[in-house]
Amino acid sequence: MKADYGGSHTPKELRDRWQTPLPLFTALDAEFGFYLDAAADKNNALCSHYLTEKDDSLNCDWKSYGAIFLNPPYSEIHPWINKAAEQCKKQLQPVVMLIPADTSVGWFNSALETVDEVRLITGGRISFINAGTNKPVNGNNKGSMLLIWRPYIKPRKMINTVDRDELINIGNKILNE
Repeated sequence: MKADYGGSHTPKELRDRWQTPLPLFTALDAEFGFYLDAAADKNNALCSHYLTEKDDSLNCDWKSYGAIFLNPPYSEIHPWINKAAEQCKKQLQPVVMLIPADTSVGWFNSALETVDEVRLITGGRISFINAGTNKPVNGNNKGSMLLIWRPYIKPRKMINTVDRDELINIGNKILNE
């Protein structure tokens, strides 16, 4: 089932290639210690080890020696939910996924079956980096959340919040050190 993002004005070839802002990623990296970006391309990868569309992330193992990050294509999120849960167990690494905050869709219910934590990002919407211009763009049509799978524990299905500006401030502080 496709997501309801048909109202996008982004050219189709760039629609699923938005980059996570570096300060936000840096704050999460400080907490989780990412080794692999599992849904990237050479222009938007945030880890030195990354998988691209050519690697076919949904059909390969996410070999990783640390936590796994992904900001998957929003046009079809459900297969990424299933793959993240599988690879968390197989790689014995945490998986952190940045996706739209939409609890009314089927993939969210599917995620709740396997995820350890849902973090709703409050305090505003993320200004993702446009793949065509490499500049942040305001006007994201949905809020965001993090799905976090952790190995070795029974999924607790916790729902927490984290403030967007706090994450960005932490990331900026780390980047400026």
